[in-house]
Amino acid sequence: MKRTILLSLTLILMMPCTYAQHWSLTYKKLNLSSPNLAEIGRIAVSTSAELNSNRWSVGCETLDRDYGKFAEYKDYVGKLGIGYARIQSGWAKCEQVKGTYDFAWLDEIVDGLLAQGVRPWMSLSYGNPIYQADKGLGSKIFTDKPTMEAWCRYVNAVVERYKGKIAMWEVWNEPNLGKNAKYPEAYATLLINTAKIIRGVDPNAKIIGFALSRMPLDYTAKVMDILKSENELGLLNYVSFHPYYENPDSAAEAIKALKQLVTSYSPSIKLFQGECGCPSILEWGHALRYIEWSEYSQAKWDLRRMVCDFSMDIQSSIFTIVDLQYPNMQQSFGLIRTNLLNKTVYRRPAYYAVQHLVNILTNEYHSSQLLCKFKSSRKIQVCGIANSKGKNVGAIIWYGDKTPSSDISWDRVNASIYGLDIQNPVYIEPITGKIFDVKYKKSSDKIVFPKLPVWDSPMIIIDKSEVKFAQKTEMETSKFRGSTDDMLY
Repeated sequence: MKRTILLSLTLILMMPCTYAQHWSLTYKKLNLSSPNLAEIGRIAVSTSAELNSNRWSVGCETLDRDYGKFAEYKDYVGKLGIGYARIQSGWAKCEQVKGTYDFAWLDEIVDGLLAQGVRPWMSLSYGNPIYQADKGLGSKIFTDKPTMEAWCRYVNAVVERYKGKIAMWEVWNEPNLGKNAKYPEAYATLLINTAKIIRGVDPNAKIIGFALSRMPLDYTAKVMDILKSENELGLLNYVSFHPYYENPDSAAEAIKALKQLVTSYSPSIKLFQGECGCPSILEWGHALRYIEWSEYSQAKWDLRRMVCDFSMDIQSSIFTIVDLQYPNMQQSFGLIRTNLLNKTVYRRPAYYAVQHLVNILTNEYHSSQLLCKFKSSRKIQVCGIANSKGKNVGAIIWYGDKTPSSDISWDRVNASIYGLDIQNPVYIEPITGKIFDVKYKKSSDKIVFPKLPVWDSPMIIIDKSEVKFAQKTEMETSKFRGSTDDMLY
C-alpha cells in the first residue's frame, strides 16, 4: 500500500514537468500559411561544423555580466550553421582581485563554441570597478595611467590564453555612446594601446575596431585621423558598426558612406556588421524601442538585415541568440525565447529564418547585380545570387520600403528578371524553409514570373540544382508541424 501511495505521489509530482513544455505558435502559423504555390520540399540544414561559414555570425554577448547562461543554450548555437559567435571578455568578471585572473567561465564559452565548429570572436569591452572604471554599456572610457596599465596587463593575459582559438579581436563596444562621443581621442588611445598588445602576442591576429552605435561619420573620421597621424592604420582589419534602423533597408546609404570614409583612409580595412537584431515585442528600452514588434516582424527584420549585408559583401552578425536579462528588463531580441530564469523556452521563427538563410547563402555564393522589372505600387528590393563560377543562379526579392510588418500574407506581382542563368527555377520562403514550384516563362533575355508571391520578407528564386533538399525523414519531424520539436523545456 505504501509503495502504491509513493508511486502515485511521484507521478503527481512529475506532471508539472510533463506539461511545462512550450512550442512556438507563431512558427506553427507560419508553417500553416502559404504563398499558394505547390510545395515540393524543405531546405536541408547543416551544422556549423559542416558548413564552415565565413560570412555569418550570431551574438552570444553579455555573458560577462551574467545576463544569460551559456550552458542553457550552447547546444543551439552550432545548429544554426553560422561560422562565428561574438562574445565579450569581461574584465570585471575575470579580475575581481587585482592581479589575479579567473578565466574558467570564459574557457567554458570559448571551448564550448569551438566544440560545435563555431569560431568565437571576442569583444574586449568595459571597465573594472576595482580600478574605478565602470563596466556597463556607455561607461566612460578610462584615460588615467594606472587603469590603462591594468587594462593592458589584462588584455595581454587574455590574448596569451586564447590566441589560436579566437577568430578576431574587437576593441570595445559602442565607444561613441553618451559622453564618450565628445572624446574620440580617448577611444583612439585605447584602440592603439590594445591593438598593439594583441599584435605583440599574436602578429597574425585579426583586429576589429570601433563597434559603432550606428554609423557616425564625424566621430569615425576623428578617430581615424588620430590613427593616421600616429601611423597606426595598419593595426585595423575591420571597422564594425551596429545599424539599428526601424527599416533595416534604410541603413544602406549610411553604410555606403561609412565604407567610403574608411576606404579613403585604407582600402585594406573592411566593414563588419558586428551587432544588429530586432525585438520580438514592444520594448521601452534599448534599440528599436517603442515599436509594436512581433515574432513575425522580428523574423522578417533579421532576414532583411542579413540580406542587405550580403548584398554589400559585408560579414554579418545577428543580435542575439537568446533573450537577455538586463537589470531593468528582459530583452526580447533572442532567436530563442527564454524565461526569467534564463531557461530556453522555444525557438522563435527568427531562429529558423537565420538557420535557413545561412544554409542557403553559403560560402559558395556572393551577391550580384540583376535588372528586374515589377508591376507593383511598392518599392521592391532585389539582390542577385552568383555561384562560385560567376553565374547568376538566383535572386532575392522583398518589399524594402517600410518597417517589417506582422502581416503574413503575400501580394501577387508580375516580375521580369534579366540575366538569370537558370534552367529550372524554384521559390524558397526562408523563414519556414519551404521550397515551391513556381510558374515562369523564359525568353532569350529574361524570365517572366506571372503573379509572383511577394511580401516584406526576403524570398528567393533560384535554380533547383543549387538547392539542397531535406530528406523525407527530416521533413516528417515535428519541427515542420510546429509542435513538440519546439519544446525546449
